[in-house]
Amino acid sequence: MRFWAMGREGEVVTELLPDFQRENPGLRVRVEQLPWTAAHEKLLTAFAGDATPDLAQMGNTWLPEMDALRALAPLTEWVDTRSAVPAADHFPGIWQTNLIGQRLVGIPWYVDTRLLFYRSDLLRDAGFDAPPRTWDEWRRMQQALHQGTVRTPMLLPLNEFEPLLALALQQGEPLLREGGRFGNFSSAGFRRALGFYLQMFERGWAPPANNNEVANVSQEFARGRFAFYITGPWNIGEFRRRLPAGMQGRWNTAPLPGPDGPGASTAGGSSLVIFQRSKRKADAARLVEYLCRPTVQQRFYALTGNLPPRRSSWQAPALAGDPQARAFAEQLERVVPAPAVPEWERIAQEMQQFAERAVRQGLPVEGITDALDQRVNGFLEKRRWMLARSGRKTE
Repeated sequence: MRFWAMGREGEVVTELLPDFQRENPGLRVRVEQLPWTAAHEKLLTAFAGDATPDLAQMGNTWLPEMDALRALAPLTEWVDTRSAVPAADHFPGIWQTNLIGQRLVGIPWYVDTRLLFYRSDLLRDAGFDAPPRTWDEWRRMQQALHQGTVRTPMLLPLNEFEPLLALALQQGEPLLREGGRFGNFSSAGFRRALGFYLQMFERGWAPPANNNEVANVSQEFARGRFAFYITGPWNIGEFRRRLPAGMQGRWNTAPLPGPDGPGASTAGGSSLVIFQRSKRKADAARLVEYLCRPTVQQRFYALTGNLPPRRSSWQAPALAGDPQARAFAEQLERVVPAPAVPEWERIAQEMQQFAERAVRQGLPVEGITDALDQRVNGFLEKRRWMLARSGRKTE
């Protein structure tokens, strides 16, 4: 059986396989490691050449594209009737990323979301004993820090789309309308999110900089150059390794604030998919079940730092007792999938580029969102044609 895995996960998964192979004597798993930079093209080339593996790791934003090609085996019936991978044990927003319409096409393997890393000592010095839970609280804290010792309290790199996406997902309106046929960035909800995002630059709370303009995030965080940073779980390990020992009790993590209370965030991560052309689907399904066991997910977390998608996996002391990881468990209960369309990654990059232009050129929200909708509608033209031809109302 051939299993394609990407990056660090491709190295680590081989350490998890001996127990599986002891349970399944005679079943040989050949792991092929792909670099993330080449994985997407490799998957498409394999599909075109009828050379797909039996099982693969896949970023969950790639699932709509591979499903549109009908490359993935449907898993709904298997999960409902035979598998040991219960949907109810998964964070709902993460599980939703694997559903295309009503078809389940993948099983979450590990998860990713964005939340707030913050300097608890700097907040205390400014008179706040807890992280913000609403946008208004967040504004007050940033203004107090800005007027005090932290000139730019928010690090918000302009080349990252995830922070703005998280703010947009906190609104009640979808980012695409009419079944993913048109952009919905001119909606009141997205304009509210973009306005709040731009405000942080307009008021001087966030420097108009890209990641490559920040020399060393860990050092700048330790120096108090910023007090808030929207980022992902990998930075727990990075900050523990790179921050001075005296800093370890002076930072923490918190769920993202929302407009009126605790807010939603992004639903990222990687899934396990079985290819439609595989002749060993039953063997691949057994490996999926094994890799998704809570005990195996806990080992995987210990080896990689990748967060598990099953709630029961979080009962392990390494996660349940970790003060910085605990906020991720809370945030994962409030994640929202991005639109399940093949064009999404291109749309997200366009959203980031328009937002950066607005920051650097001081452009108004309404003009930016109207232009963004026009651009996105062009990306979705082929999708509208295909859906009209097939007669489908939604996807």
